Amino acid sequence: MAARKKTAKKTTRHVAHRAHHAGRQASRHAGHHAPANSNEPRLSSRPIWQGQLRLSLVSCPVALYGAISRGADISFHLLNPETNNRIRMIPTDPDTGPVERADLVKGYEISKNHYVVLSNEELEAVRLETTRSIEIERFVDVNEIDRLYWNTPYYMKPNEKSAAEAFGVIREALAGEGRIALGRVVMHSRERLVALEPRDKGILAYTLRMANEVVPPREAFDDIPDQKADPRMVDIARKIIEQQEGPFEPENFTDRYETALRDLIRRKEKGEKLVTAEPVAEDNVIDLMAALKKSLKKGGGPAEPARKRARS
Repeated sequence: MAARKKTAKKTTRHVAHRAHHAGRQASRHAGHHAPANSNEPRLSSRPIWQGQLRLSLVSCPVALYGAISRGADISFHLLNPETNNRIRMIPTDPDTGPVERADLVKGYEISKNHYVVLSNEELEAVRLETTRSIEIERFVDVNEIDRLYWNTPYYMKPNEKSAAEAFGVIREALAGEGRIALGRVVMHSRERLVALEPRDKGILAYTLRMANEVVPPREAFDDIPDQKADPRMVDIARKIIEQQEGPFEPENFTDRYETALRDLIRRKEKGEKLVTAEPVAEDNVIDLMAALKKSLKKGGGPAEPARKRARS
């Protein structure tokens, strides 16, 4: 038992040292985090996926880049309050103690504490053609794809200068047809359906959810009572909608919670004494008709200027 404890302590020091060294190396390569007042989305410098785009016998090397960026999001690290050191997560076996991450293997649990263990070589053997290529299989009307199935957007670009011509041919053919191209791609160890459509000089690629990932709406809404809405209330609600109609201007919608967090961080960094805000009072409305009429009198709110600009 003493020998086991001694070995465990030695392994702990060794793993902790490696983790600390790896963390410092990663910090040097990654650079500093964006300051609290920076929230500009940026295209990643490295592609998420690289391979071939194929339309029948025409193919070209392409790369996928994330079309959305979360790099500017505020994130927190767990710290030891006594030392302010960042906590390192070390993989640990409940019986033997810390283990090297490089020595870990993947296992699928078939029953409680019983696993089928798969080696990297065995996992490599089941790689599909879509691991290295996206082959266009079908063209569909964009309106045929239910919004429930749209997942994550990516930008597709030619991966080599020599591929620009073939890429341009495929892109222009898609633009001429006015349809969405469907193919398959393996990303993050999973095969995904992908929808392709021309966007500017490139192609917008959307991963689509598979049928077994989407919960049918009827299952979610089945317990909602069948109740006819009062036509008078519906009419007032429609008028409220008309007051607030306007164009989609995403720049007018910001994450107010994150903005408040950035302000909190800046003030705390300057050493300001923070005051706890009073809780927001909730208005529990009982009379629905009265609430609708009150909303109608209130007017369009923030969306009103956008509506006037659209009609002028």
